[in-house]
Amino acid sequence: MQIFNYIGSVFGYLLWALFYIFNNYGVAIIFFTLVTKAIMFPFSIKQQRSMASQSKMAAKQKELQQKYGKDRQRYSQEVQKLYDKEGVKPSAGCLVSIFPMLIMMGIYYSIISPLSNTLHLDANSIAEASNFVARLPGMISQGAYPELEVIKNFDALREYLTPMFSAADLSKLDMFSQGFNFLGLNLLNSPSGSGFMDFLWTIPVLSFVTSIGTQLYMQFRNPAMSGQQGAGGGCMKVMMYALPLLGVYWSYQFPAAVGLYWVVSGVMQFGQTLLMNKFFSANIMTAMAEAQRAVSLELAEGNIRPLPASTQKQIADKLSAQNTQQTNEKKQGNQGKRKKK
Repeated sequence: MQIFNYIGSVFGYLLWALFYIFNNYGVAIIFFTLVTKAIMFPFSIKQQRSMASQSKMAAKQKELQQKYGKDRQRYSQEVQKLYDKEGVKPSAGCLVSIFPMLIMMGIYYSIISPLSNTLHLDANSIAEASNFVARLPGMISQGAYPELEVIKNFDALREYLTPMFSAADLSKLDMFSQGFNFLGLNLLNSPSGSGFMDFLWTIPVLSFVTSIGTQLYMQFRNPAMSGQQGAGGGCMKVMMYALPLLGVYWSYQFPAAVGLYWVVSGVMQFGQTLLMNKFFSANIMTAMAEAQRAVSLELAEGNIRPLPASTQKQIADKLSAQNTQQTNEKKQGNQGKRKKK
């Protein structure tokens, strides 16, 4: 998709900068993940706040379910009123859960189109090189990505690519093609097309372990998540189970560099979860929200300006005169009753 390709092009600038520093794509991915996690941390706190709000709403929603359980329409209306009253947005957690998928797809498009999205070379040169590679025996039958094949086979193709690229571009291609060996794994190959002894199968396995482990720990620490009702809870459940399985599939089918990002992201996500539960747990976030609400109410009350003294005196006099008149009328009524007797 065009949007993912655009995201991949943007990410490519950061990946190339990190690669230029470390001369290794695996290390570049690790630091890329650190940067994206740091940028996303405030949104993660927002998601934690949303989860805390959902936990707080659970008991109240249960009461509404008992009261209006037979009338689904009325129940939905009352739940919406409750969320509006408490200022809770049930879909807030879903939006944050989608970001990892967007980042991974951006990484994918950076890797399968390295000449366009990572090195950002001349488009005409890239098209010429891609057409040349696509005509080589075996390339089309293997279903290869032409730009990726240029990087994977650069040493063998160098003399044929010389007329297509400048000397500076060839130097970048040479440097880039040498940096995809990480801990003995070739990050340009995919586990689905590699043998057992290539050990690329460890990437989808680690992807599954880290993703499921993090989700199970989050459920253990926040049991209210599994019992949430409404749109927000359903979305959270779908993302909770769908993303790990989708990540395993991607890690198996895509180049190993994509799976490595998912594994590193999973490990960092687990560490972030430990940090969040220590300093931003549901109880802490709920207490902070209640304190903030109390302060807001206090400030709102403080902003109410009292009436001028003269106006207060006029109102007090009118109320006093009205009370006196009512008292006199009551006395006259009682006296009239006594005379009749």
